[in-house]
Amino acid sequence: MTLYTFVNQDTCIACGACGANAPDIFNYNEMGVAYNLLDNNQGTLNIPKALHDDLEDAYEGCPTESIKLSKIPFNSRYINS
Repeated sequence: MTLYTFVNQDTCIACGACGANAPDIFNYNEMGVAYNLLDNNQGTLNIPKALHDDLEDAYEGCPTESIKLSKIPFNSRYINS
């Protein structure tokens, strides 16, 4: 299965939950707001299968639902619309 992710930085409250659950996927900018470090928060790089459990934990643990998941790259949604 393929999974893509990005963080809606407008709703992220910089709580640190995603980085605690998935430190190989999420990092924080200078203001503490999370982003997908694998593709600079673009949502276009398939997350490695070995990290899917961590990604699911981060997704479920985000108190503001700022982590977005998709089975297709996020740019494809707009290109194919």
